[in-house]
Amino acid sequence: MAAVNLKELAKILNLSISTVSKALRDSHEIGASTKERVLAKAKELDYSPNPFASGLRRNKSKTVAVVVPEVANNYFALAINGIESVAQEKDYHVLIYLTHEDFEKEKRIMKHLENKRVDGILMSVTMHTNQCDHLFDIQQKGIPIVMFDRICHEIETAKITTDDYISGMNATKHLIDNGAKDIAFLSLGDEVSIVQKRKSGFLEELEKNNIVTAPNRIVNCNDSDESNYQKIKNLLKGKQRPDAIFASVEKLATTTYEVCKELKINIPQDLKIICFSNLATASLLSPSLSTITQPAYEIGKTAAEVMFKYLDKNKTYIPNENIVLHSTLFIRDSSQNLSK
Repeated sequence: MAAVNLKELAKILNLSISTVSKALRDSHEIGASTKERVLAKAKELDYSPNPFASGLRRNKSKTVAVVVPEVANNYFALAINGIESVAQEKDYHVLIYLTHEDFEKEKRIMKHLENKRVDGILMSVTMHTNQCDHLFDIQQKGIPIVMFDRICHEIETAKITTDDYISGMNATKHLIDNGAKDIAFLSLGDEVSIVQKRKSGFLEELEKNNIVTAPNRIVNCNDSDESNYQKIKNLLKGKQRPDAIFASVEKLATTTYEVCKELKINIPQDLKIICFSNLATASLLSPSLSTITQPAYEIGKTAAEVMFKYLDKNKTYIPNENIVLHSTLFIRDSSQNLSK
């Protein structure tokens, strides 16, 4: 009988891949009886030796891979700079892979990296990544992963994020304090971990202020600029348009500016706008754009520091660790009540 892989082993045991992976790594999250059962079945079925047991990959390539959805986004450009600053100090090369929000491409990149000699992977998943089998496979090959920004919760490793939930609440409170009573939220993929948290913070703050939002005030956008433009235009061209917009990502805010220009909607008199953004020119827009700005450079730098902490010790197993850095609310003209 051919040796089974991790996915097949999990299916035979009727356990999740995450549970089996953690059991094989002797995670404290898994009970002793489950660990014994998993290890016994792995031995019985000739499951390939777990590379995490030794914690060593002896032949270093002095190369790490960075896998991100795009680089046109200011956030990811800054995060990569942070990663490279640490890698350069360690005399490591950085290979950058772009998924372009394509889950199938993300899986192909991971498959490629299984066979390519990289010492570690730092990554942010696509907006369509809803399962993590391909990431478990990488870990089982002895290649450590550190996740930043958009993460897979099922993967046991270090995860570096920002305080999206609290920031979502703070941004919404700011709009309400400046007179907004009918706020629309522009979402980008409900499967994205950061967007879920931002929307949850938005809805929590509305509830705290006894504001009921209609279903059409949550606009589910996608990775098509043309489609998003039309969705935002449809939202704003009717008589019952909202008086404020909270954009979950930068590009949806800039698209809103374009729509407002076409429809001759004045910002912020007719419509207030705020968004998550690392746009360096936010203060130069007309009107200047209010933003929740993430510490993107520091997030990338922290992710790399965590990765090299383990690589320097020749360890490929990185235990669960959630590191949360704080974003900053920059209030500018686009969200203020200028009549005050």
